[in-house]
This record gives sequence, structure tokens and C-alpha cells, in this order.
Amino acid sequence: MKRGKKYQESAKLIDRMNLYAPTEAIDLCRKVAKAKFDETVEAHIKLGVDSRHADQQVRGAVVLPHGTGKTVRVLVFAKGDKAKEAEQAGADFVGAEDMVQKIQSENWFDFDVVVATPDMMGVVGRLGKVLGPKGLMPNPKSGTVTPDVIRAIADIKAGKIEYRLDKTNIIHCPIGKTSFEADKLADNFHTLMDAVVKAKPAAAKGQYLRSVVIAPTMGPGIKINPMRATESAVAN
Repeated sequence: MKRGKKYQESAKLIDRMNLYAPTEAIDLCRKVAKAKFDETVEAHIKLGVDSRHADQQVRGAVVLPHGTGKTVRVLVFAKGDKAKEAEQAGADFVGAEDMVQKIQSENWFDFDVVVATPDMMGVVGRLGKVLGPKGLMPNPKSGTVTPDVIRAIADIKAGKIEYRLDKTNIIHCPIGKTSFEADKLADNFHTLMDAVVKAKPAAAKGQYLRSVVIAPTMGPGIKINPMRATESAVAN
């Protein structure tokens, strides 16, 4: 693949053979971000597990202390008092069967996270085929199926992200924006790593953290020493 001039200039600043400490990688990531917009800093964590096995799944959610820098639009499936609570808590969209119909008939997806009360999952289940592939299906493990919609919305608005393995056993997560101060990006990175380390399945054998890479949206990846990443997470 032929890369653009800015990408090539950024790549020259990175030693591809080096495994950086987290703080060094974060400083470098902010320097190599050359796009005209505020790029997202993404973490890509390859784990020594096999996602094909149920007992080796790694999935959960964590609230980043400094948020992601993105305004998150929340859709809540709830009725009655819970719907009123969701509206008062700042949900962007609240509904029930009407929202199901809107998504199905209008192909409407102007939201980033879906929260549902447990009693609404029978209704939300009808959207499994469209929400599932987009990673939007509510799930108890990520705290998006809950009777406490106020807490769920507050956490999401504060910077809660969901992490989960893809088919290649890699977790992809945003940890902030390149405009963030370095120490805030470091706090977010350590919070994510701590959660992933603690989520290690009992069935996982051998080296758990195989590789850790961070990169700005339009820039090259920067490799972090997995052992340093783990030590930093545990220390925090």
C-alpha cells in the first residue's frame, strides 16, 4: 500500500524495531498525528487467547478517567418511569417499540451506544441482526442491560468504553484524542490495560499480552513493550 506524504514523514520518526515504554509511545503518538482534524488515539491489544472458545473470551467495559473526547449519543430502550429517568439523565433518544420500528424501517443509526432495561430485551432482541454486527447490541457484561439507567448513562457520557476481542484475538479501543495532554492519555491507557489484564481468562495459557500498539487515526502504529504496559497497568 502506498502511503501519503504526511504518513511517510510520521513513520520516519518511529523506530519500527523498538518496543517503547507507554509514556514514550504516547508522546510520539501525539507528534506523528499530522491530520487537519483532532485524531483519535487508538489502542490495539493482541492477546494470547483463542476467541473461538467460550472460556477464553475477553469482554467488558471500563470508564476512562478523562473520557474519549467524543460526544456519545445514547439510545435507551425503556418504558414508564425508567423512560422518564433516562430522559432526565441525559439520554439522547428514549423509546420502545417505536424505536425498533424506526431502526427497521428507516435504517436509522444516529446513535453510538444502546442501553436497555432488562424487561425490554425481548423487544430489543428483534434488532439483533442489525445491532449485533455493528457492536451495538446491549449486553449485561458491558453494563448496557441494566435497571439502573441513570448510572449507565452517566458512565457512558463520562467516557465508558466497551472492549472485546475480534476474530483475530485483538482488542481495538479509543483512549482519547491527540489534543489531550500526555498525562491524561497515559491515565486512560493505564486504565484500559488494567481492565484487560484483570479480565484474563483462567483458561488462557502462555503469554497473555502478545503485542500492544497505539496509533493516531491517520498515522502509523507505535509498538509498546507488553511487559512495560502490564507493569504500568498494575502499578496504577
